[in-house]
Amino acid sequence: MSILTLPTVTAIEAQAEASLFLSDRLPDRVSASVPSLDEAYHVWRVPVILAYPQLGVLGQVGEVIVSAVKPEVVFSTALEDMLKEAKALAEKHRDAIEAKLHSDDADFTKDSRPRESGNARDL
Repeated sequence: MSILTLPTVTAIEAQAEASLFLSDRLPDRVSASVPSLDEAYHVWRVPVILAYPQLGVLGQVGEVIVSAVKPEVVFSTALEDMLKEAKALAEKHRDAIEAKLHSDDADFTKDSRPRESGNARDL
């Protein structure tokens, strides 16, 4: 007869724990994604992703394992490996990243120019 152990750590708590772990160690474009429960090992498997605003997720760069019974990181892909994978993904998507950055700069410049209308309603 086997004993069923229910997780006391929720998916949200596991993701928060993984996020805190990552935020202290890796750049802000690397973040924790949606966890999945591994019932056999009583852990949450949290994918680590590389994402950019307006571009979305570029891909998975690693994994953080959080205990399902205590909110603590028990294992992760080596930080150096995650950083290396993140750099490779960024390089692979460089054109899209740079295009978005340049279009955002153009939008900011266009929006910040003073208006040339003498009409008070345009202020």
